[in-house]
Amino acid sequence: MSMTLYSDAVDHYSHAVRIVVAEKDIGVDLVTDSLSKPSAKILEMSPYGDLPVFADRDLVLYQPLIIMEYLDERFPHPPLMPVYPTLRALNRQWVYRVRRDWSQLVDLIQAPSSSDAEKEHGRMRLRESLMSASPIFEEKPFFMSDEFTLVDCCIASILWRLGTIGIQISKTRSPALAQYAKRLFERPSFQQSLTPQEREFPSGFVS
Repeated sequence: MSMTLYSDAVDHYSHAVRIVVAEKDIGVDLVTDSLSKPSAKILEMSPYGDLPVFADRDLVLYQPLIIMEYLDERFPHPPLMPVYPTLRALNRQWVYRVRRDWSQLVDLIQAPSSSDAEKEHGRMRLRESLMSASPIFEEKPFFMSDEFTLVDCCIASILWRLGTIGIQISKTRSPALAQYAKRLFERPSFQQSLTPQEREFPSGFVS
């Protein structure tokens, strides 16, 4: 059995994993499935019916961060996690904060069960949180690092979706964040990771 990544075409968690695959130039069979209506195959492989799902022979992984770290360890070049334990722990903590502070708001905004008021409140919180974090991106080319890491993979998949979830951020008011996003989006691996649907997403950064 070859390595297979089952991925939703527009889900930001699936996209983050696809960025890792592209960054490391890993040869995987990419199978598109639906997060809203998972196939019987996904329901068989994942007890929660979630995507993405990664299969490597008899190994099946169905949590995006676990998949990303597994790929980084199995295919160590280029590394997407620091070598030293202290820095690796900090990197994991930053990923946790991105998931808790930003990813969960994206999920809230996109959830069919969320009310209009909840979605608008989520947009306001996410916009303000991203803009307040803009000074962080003045210090280094990537998130708290001179090197592209798993944290950037997670953030890139969120920033690419801002326009689709009704968020606009001024390049003038948040220039460091806008430049950071531009660096991420121009990476060949990022462009390679995009699905046809994602290529049609409107930008969330405006002049």
